[in-house]
Amino acid sequence: MLVAPTVQPFFPPQRVLMGPGPSDVSPQVLAAQAKPTIGHLDPLFVAMMDELKALIQYAFQTTNSMTLAVSAPGSAGMETCFVNLVESGDKVIVCRNGVFGERMRQNVERIGAIAVLVDTEWGEAVDADALELALKAHPDAKFVAFVHAETSTGALSDAKTLCALAKQYDCLTIVDAVTSLGGVELRVDEWGIDAIYAGSQKCLSCVPGLSPVSFSAAAVEKLKARKRPVQSWFLDQSLVMGYWSGEGKRSYHHTAPVNALYALHESLRLLAEEGLENAWQRHQEQHLVLRQGLENLGLKFVVQEDVRLPQLNTVFIPEGVDDAQVRQRLLQDYNLEIGAGLGAFAGKAWRIGLMGYGARRENVSLCLKALSDVLN
Repeated sequence: MLVAPTVQPFFPPQRVLMGPGPSDVSPQVLAAQAKPTIGHLDPLFVAMMDELKALIQYAFQTTNSMTLAVSAPGSAGMETCFVNLVESGDKVIVCRNGVFGERMRQNVERIGAIAVLVDTEWGEAVDADALELALKAHPDAKFVAFVHAETSTGALSDAKTLCALAKQYDCLTIVDAVTSLGGVELRVDEWGIDAIYAGSQKCLSCVPGLSPVSFSAAAVEKLKARKRPVQSWFLDQSLVMGYWSGEGKRSYHHTAPVNALYALHESLRLLAEEGLENAWQRHQEQHLVLRQGLENLGLKFVVQEDVRLPQLNTVFIPEGVDDAQVRQRLLQDYNLEIGAGLGAFAGKAWRIGLMGYGARRENVSLCLKALSDVLN
């Protein structure tokens, strides 16, 4: 028989999280998660789920009835949208301008569908003209998939224009809003987005592990008209919705992460209290202060200003500077986390997050002071 290991309680330090996620979690959200656990079919919990659904609808700016939180992180939200809508043999135009566009391609091909790639240079927004050329060349395409806010680069694409193009060519849209929800303008109904997913740990400043998703009426019809069952039992929305909707008794699907959903409820309640447009403006204002400070330090941005995410600032690492050493010193000396580059920018750029509760002046001041000290 194995001997029980001797392990002390874990006490994490109080970090300032200014990477690409997770972001700082507010004390109110942490406190909400510590509330007593009740059953996931308890009438009081079901009533809280109804409020949570309304809060997600507000954050997405949608009246879609199929709106909920997937009990898993944003990557599962991505897979939820793809496996429910896309079937083997379907043609999907995937706009790829970073790591997460590439993950969309992988999802499409694992389903057995055909991915038609529209590639844009890393650090740039998706090229709408290139998308239209692909739509004209592939009239049998059924979907257009793109990342609204590419987390690997900090580039913001014009979701409204891309969705309008997709509609013009009778395609449904699948949109990654993991980093954009709560941080920049996003209007699901007005822009005609059909399937969208996000993450709890970015601009919502909730604990990691949940993914808000929403499906339009047209997407629901596509799901209902499938020729084969959804390949993932856990992510099959036709089953999950029996738990997230309906009057009175809900059908059991899985044991929901009760306390994490308390936290999401509180983070979205705080967002609604602040007001979406106020939150978008706050992210932009703090970005402008950070931008000025970074430029004063001689750091150059990867993304052009007109398509730059305020909540994810990607800057080139100066020549001769050791990437890992700088990030290690920031963590050790200042309890400050910034993100390393991903993919094509690995070792070449830093990603500095200003997300949700973390998008405040004291964080910006600390980041600029710490970077100045370490670089000099």
